[in-house]
Amino acid sequence: MKRYALSHLSDQVLLRDLAALVARDRATTAELLAHIAEVDHRKLYLPAAYPSMLAYCVGELHLCEQAALKRILAARAALRFPVIFQAVAEGRLHLSAVVLLAPHLTEGTAEDLLAAATHKCKSEIERLLAERFPKPDMLAWVTGRAQSDGAPAPVQSQDQLSPGIVGCVHDVAKVTPLSTESYAVQFTMSQSAHEKLRYVQTLLGRRVAPGDLAQVFEQALDALIPEIEKRRFAATVRPGRGHRRSSDPRHIPAHVKRAVWQRDGGRCSFVSDDGHRCQADTNLEFDHVTEVARGGEATVDGIRLLCRAHNQFAAERTFGSEFMRHKRIAAREFREEARHARERAAAERREPAADDDKDVLPYLRALKFSAAEARQAAERCADLPPEATIEERVRTALKCIRARGTRFVPATAVAMAAASG
Repeated sequence: MKRYALSHLSDQVLLRDLAALVARDRATTAELLAHIAEVDHRKLYLPAAYPSMLAYCVGELHLCEQAALKRILAARAALRFPVIFQAVAEGRLHLSAVVLLAPHLTEGTAEDLLAAATHKCKSEIERLLAERFPKPDMLAWVTGRAQSDGAPAPVQSQDQLSPGIVGCVHDVAKVTPLSTESYAVQFTMSQSAHEKLRYVQTLLGRRVAPGDLAQVFEQALDALIPEIEKRRFAATVRPGRGHRRSSDPRHIPAHVKRAVWQRDGGRCSFVSDDGHRCQADTNLEFDHVTEVARGGEATVDGIRLLCRAHNQFAAERTFGSEFMRHKRIAAREFREEARHARERAAAERREPAADDDKDVLPYLRALKFSAAEARQAAERCADLPPEATIEERVRTALKCIRARGTRFVPATAVAMAAASG
């Protein structure tokens, strides 16, 4: 503790030492960025059982998320333009400046932008970027949350509602722990989602107290989770007795998925050499322990859960990074070709209507009804007078579907579909 007691220092020595520490801190920051950039480039976080550089910085280096994000983004920018390392070390640029400049740095703009941002504070750099890269005015968001005095919450811009590091993905929703048993959740929903929520409240009736949105969302999650679990890992309360065999060696039977998911606890099973297990529980994939190309089988012992990052890492360790890079490029090109083929086939199937401004089929299809449902509903419009508007025709067609109770369509969706023509 005596090390941090500085009352015995003279003013001159105190200021001199402060300046020296700031200079040393800048040099250390530049070296830190260089190390982060190289570790990130080599993906050394993967063998350490972390799915991303951010997870490694938070879990292994114990940085907070915002500090880690800022340094990772600055490090990646400096790896592209090494002059940034020296600028940070000399104090010509601070981390916030690098973060703000990073999305705008190109071979043609980097030298000029970095020079213009020298020794500028954050607000000055924001004005500099606004002058050189003007953006259209942003629509304001108004939260529905009321303040304690009863007045509506102030209008906030999107930047204010979701502050963060440029170039990184942030959740729009805000979750704040209130106690060990409760959380405050704040997010913005669309008009159609709001209408669906009101409709669900109507259906639930007295089973949920008026205004108890938390109970509505919990019941909705209870209904949604089994459907997602069934799609993700074939979860079911009544598993079948027999197991159909597939000729595809990559096919993983449902009972194997269920057993593997339960065994691995719905979490990536990759473990580092020092015993640290990856904590990722999203973007999980079923992976063959022994590659199919080398005789691997889809048994419970032969399948494991890996996050996408460690699944690719395992493949690169087996087949080589260059081989996997070409495989990913080929897969991306195949998906693009398939998408274009589907678009061409859809365009060829689309027959021009005799009277396009009276044809309700495109609008019903835009509302996600099947082709059969749309054709049957469109027949209801045959007796309408010629002067009937397209919105009137869509509403008439929807009455047929609503009568069967097969679909709930918010009123705004009907108007949007009719107006989109």
